[in-house]
Amino acid sequence: MHIPPYDNQNKPIVDMNDSRVPLNYFNIVKLKRGDAFEYQTPGYETCVVPATGTIDVDVEGVAYSSIGLRTVDVWDAEPEGVYIPIGAKVSFVCTTDNAEVFIAGAPHDKVLDPFEIRAADIDMVQYGSDDTKTHRKIKHILGNKMHDRVGRLLVSELYTVGQGGWSGFPPHKHDTDRLPAETRHDETYNYRFRPNHGFGMQLVEREEGKVGDAYHLVESSTIVLEDGYHPCVAAPGYEMYYFTILGGLSQRSLVQYFHPTHAYQIEAIPGIKDMIAKFK
Repeated sequence: MHIPPYDNQNKPIVDMNDSRVPLNYFNIVKLKRGDAFEYQTPGYETCVVPATGTIDVDVEGVAYSSIGLRTVDVWDAEPEGVYIPIGAKVSFVCTTDNAEVFIAGAPHDKVLDPFEIRAADIDMVQYGSDDTKTHRKIKHILGNKMHDRVGRLLVSELYTVGQGGWSGFPPHKHDTDRLPAETRHDETYNYRFRPNHGFGMQLVEREEGKVGDAYHLVESSTIVLEDGYHPCVAAPGYEMYYFTILGGLSQRSLVQYFHPTHAYQIEAIPGIKDMIAKFK
């Protein structure tokens, strides 16, 4: 489902126990210098990631200062963030002229320790090629490196490399718990484009062999994926980014099931098997 951009007034775009993607939580918080924001998500672990701007974060009295390096847009520098345990009281204060902050979450049943993720901690993988129109870069904020410190939440940023091109290809899904073939992971995206008047398209094929749905993506579009195969594409001349939230039903590691008709194309895309291994 596509949620067009709107002024959410710092209220969750995907709230706890959402009927479509109950394994996800997503908020965008916009602040000016000196403004503060507080929240608490019982039963959901979260991760605070500035899209732009810098914030000071407090988690139950534990302070993390100067989180966030980006000033202009999400292409400006590496991401940073703070992991928040379930139910913790969180507050953050904007220390730059403006800040736009993503809050990603997923349900969990254990209280873990908070920690900060600095630029040096980001786990980056680049794969695909210009020839296959699949060249992209993934920056894992809560990825494989943080596996033992997080419950069932995965958070990453995905970039098309160059202008135009496909992402999430070959088409894959992860809507059913049936190990070892597939896991149930709800997924939420928030899109950005460079330049910001760019656009793209999200495809969702809910049943094999039947025509799916296509959604027109623009700056700050949100997509919630409860089921189906879901590749997306940026229009020629535009770079595309999407903030990605994955929440697992029974485990953190993601097992993708590739569309049987198109799965053979995995062998044609350089580095894609390394990419798949990082979502753990």
